[in-house]
Amino acid sequence: MSRYDEMFLRLKQRHEGAFGGFLMLGDPDFATSGTMLDALVEGGADMIEVGIPFSDPVADGPVIQAAATRALKAGARVDDSFALLRDFRAKHPAVPVGILTYANLLIARGLDRFMADAAAAGADSILVADVPSLEAERFASAAKAAELELVMIAAPNTPRHVVDKIARLSGGYTYCVARAGVTGTGEALALDHDAIFASLAEAGAPPPILGFGISTPAHVAQALAAGAKGVIAGSSLVKLGADPAALRQLVSQMKDATALPNQEREQHGHFA
Repeated sequence: MSRYDEMFLRLKQRHEGAFGGFLMLGDPDFATSGTMLDALVEGGADMIEVGIPFSDPVADGPVIQAAATRALKAGARVDDSFALLRDFRAKHPAVPVGILTYANLLIARGLDRFMADAAAAGADSILVADVPSLEAERFASAAKAAELELVMIAAPNTPRHVVDKIARLSGGYTYCVARAGVTGTGEALALDHDAIFASLAEAGAPPPILGFGISTPAHVAQALAAGAKGVIAGSSLVKLGADPAALRQLVSQMKDATALPNQEREQHGHFA
C-alpha cells in the first residue's frame, strides 16, 4: 500500500477526514522551512504538500506567490528543495508528501530526471499545476516510471471524459478546487461538488481532497460535510510566517475539525 492508501485507511477507521498542510520550501530560508515542516506534523497534519519555488506560479494567489519570491531571493534552487525533502523523510517516514510545482521546472531539469530525483528525495506524489489533462499522459508515464503518483485537478465543471482520464492516470488523491481562481483565503466557501464527487467515485478516481480557500476549522468541517475525503490548507498557514508555535496551533485546530459526525460517516464510504 502507498502512504496515501495507508493514511486513508487509518482515517476511515478513526472516522476522520484528512488534513493536509502546504508550505513553500525554502521560505524564508531552508533551515526555517525545515522547522515549519516539522511543526505541520507536530500539529497533527495527516499529509504534507510542498511547493518548489518558481518565478511564475500561475495557480497561486499573492500569499504563496510572495513565499516563492522570498525563497528565490534567498537563493533557493531545486536541489535544495530535494535535500530538504530528504531530511523531512528521514524524520517522518510514514507521512505522505506531495510536491506541487510547474512544468517549466520539470522540463528544464529533464522530465524523467525530475521525477526520479523527487522520488529519491522521499516524495509520494507530484501535481504539475499548469499541465492540462490533454498534456497529462507523458507526465503520468514519467511519474509512474519513478514510482510517483501523479495528482490531477478536478473542479465542479470538469467533464466526465476528463474524470475518466483522472481515474486512469492519477493516484494518491484527486485535488478538487473549492472555488474558481487561485489559492488564497476567504470568509466563506460556496461548495457545489455533489456531482463531481459522484463522478469521481463512479470512475474509480482517487479520493477527493479540497483545496483553494480552506483557511479556518469551519471551512474544514464544511468541506467534509460536502463529501470531500479531506482538505489542503496553504495560504492561511503560509501567512503565519516563521512561527512554528502558531502553525502548530492552527493545524491542530483544523485537524480537530476533521472528526466526522455520525451522519456523515456513511457518505464518506463512497471512496476507499
